[in-house]
Amino acid sequence: MGLCKISLLALVCLLGLTLVHLSHAQDSIQDYLSVHNAARAEVGVPPLKWDENVAAYAQNYANQRIGDCNLVHSGGPYGENIAWGSTDLSGTDAVNMWVSEKPNYDYTLNSCVGGECLHYTQVVWRNSVRIGCAKVRCNNGGTFIGCNYDPPGNYIGERPY
Repeated sequence: MGLCKISLLALVCLLGLTLVHLSHAQDSIQDYLSVHNAARAEVGVPPLKWDENVAAYAQNYANQRIGDCNLVHSGGPYGENIAWGSTDLSGTDAVNMWVSEKPNYDYTLNSCVGGECLHYTQVVWRNSVRIGCAKVRCNNGGTFIGCNYDPPGNYIGERPY
């Protein structure tokens, strides 16, 4: 009986890891990088590079959101953009949402005008050079996506590029 419980627990753990892995596998690293780096190229900022340590941080935090899918920032050491969708949201969709804030950023004033723009400014923050992203399907059927940036951006008084 004890062996059966251990085996069942091991099987559940393996299945859980497989589900998280499969969910993450729906979006390739290139899916996240291509949209980020296209937005960065538009403003003359060098491309981001994928970092496995930053991606592990993003995955760990995304796993914590599986139970509720709440848009709550991790408060960690990296810059962070997060997104939520009520159905299957792709990494490309999430990054495009952040980049779509570009018209709200006024470079001359170095501020948001007419709406949110801080997700966009983190995407194009010139000093951020490494990125890691993760995606999970939440228990409520929604999708949580987070991207972390190293070093972080969006410092008050500094321009993103």
